[in-house]
Amino acid sequence: MPEKQSNSSINTPMPEMSDIQYLEGRQPDARERRMIFRNIDRVGWNPSIDRYLEDGGYEQLRKAMDMEPKVITEEVKKSGLRGRGGAGFPTGVKWGFIPPNNTKPVYLICNADESEPGTFKDRYILHQDPHQLIEGMVISAYAVGAHVAYIYIREEFPEAARTLEKAIAEAKEKNFVGRKVLGSDFDLEIYVHRGAAAYICGEETGLIESLEGKRAYPRIKPPYFPAALGLYMCPTIVNNVESLCHVKHIIQMGGDEYAKIGVPRNTGTRILCVSGDVKKPGYFEVEVGKLTMRELLYDVCGGPKDGREFKAVIPGGSSSKILRCDETFTLKGQGPDGSDKQLTFWDIPLDFDSLAACGSMAGSGGVIVMDDSRKMSWVLNNINQFYAHESCGQCTPCREGSTWMRKISDRLVAGQASPEDIATLESVAYQIDGKTICAFGEASSWPVEAIIAKYREELLAETDPANAEAPRNAEAEAQRRYLQKA
Repeated sequence: MPEKQSNSSINTPMPEMSDIQYLEGRQPDARERRMIFRNIDRVGWNPSIDRYLEDGGYEQLRKAMDMEPKVITEEVKKSGLRGRGGAGFPTGVKWGFIPPNNTKPVYLICNADESEPGTFKDRYILHQDPHQLIEGMVISAYAVGAHVAYIYIREEFPEAARTLEKAIAEAKEKNFVGRKVLGSDFDLEIYVHRGAAAYICGEETGLIESLEGKRAYPRIKPPYFPAALGLYMCPTIVNNVESLCHVKHIIQMGGDEYAKIGVPRNTGTRILCVSGDVKKPGYFEVEVGKLTMRELLYDVCGGPKDGREFKAVIPGGSSSKILRCDETFTLKGQGPDGSDKQLTFWDIPLDFDSLAACGSMAGSGGVIVMDDSRKMSWVLNNINQFYAHESCGQCTPCREGSTWMRKISDRLVAGQASPEDIATLESVAYQIDGKTICAFGEASSWPVEAIIAKYREELLAETDPANAEAPRNAEAEAQRRYLQKA
């Protein structure tokens, strides 16, 4: 083999989108910059390895195999890539958490569970461009020293699982996966593991427990940080589908060049999944931070439906806090001279830091839009129904609290709530927040906290003080009748 690179000399320009023809009605918006979704909905494209190779596939793997693993990690760090699965943690930094004196096997896991409501991006990669993911995984596994990798995919993606199995077999036949990858001393096996479609398996330690064949109870951190004590108590890196695909492009461009895409601390592209009350919902790959909320909703998505006005947006999947469209935010110390900066909802740049400064988060990129036809009690109840159903039940505040919140919001939409119920609902949410092993507690409580804080008067208008004396359910009604007879 040729001598491995000890420093980065990689800087291959990205291919332009202008020469690519897309299916009618599926053409990218002019504001998009497609890297990960470059082949999605492309005319003449198919998920076979032959088509992928025709388009330059696995060339970045060849380049990476001539580099030292630590150089690849450094390139990913320099790129500024942040995880696209929800938390937005720097990918290269996560890789660096593997103990330097480690003697145990290292595992790489691709989180393809994609269970956050409002998110629908990873499935398109799995269905239409699986080799992009596999190439990114092989490069990543080589960088972190993993010889076994898993793709954990939810049960509702049966076709995607079959597509991945076929793609892995094709890659193995061409020596991109398996023993002595591309004639090197590096071995890698990739396995597809189909989960049972539980939301909690999107949490990395719950996923690991499930992969080990156990109930998906998340582990407490510390000490069970996956990079140190993950699968089978060995160092494990868990990355999202989109995140792993970006690795290929970082190798193609070089970390420094990749970091020029987007804005500082929020680099590269990311895929936004817009659903709800807009004229043109869909998926859009844009440079991080280069698009504002106004540009996304009006210019890209065509504005609200006829006769309606935008009311609220959940910007990062159902677990992120709701934002009112008439809000103004004060960003401490972010003015040009270090002063406070005023920002309207419409001017929020769609990046990790700006959304966090405005009290929400970029999350998984699931942008859920609501117009003035939506009642916030219905939105609240819809979210509560989901999280009450999906709680794994390990932690008492979450197990009991999510169900209590669902019961109270059930009463609210049924017209049976009292004003005190809103205060009780808020109290329950704050008693869950920060008191559970994993972030599911926050996922279920943050939407409730935010909706009540921002739409309290609307919710109170749907209550009736007389309901405070009314029986809450059939059991309470039976008890009341019994006491009356006595």
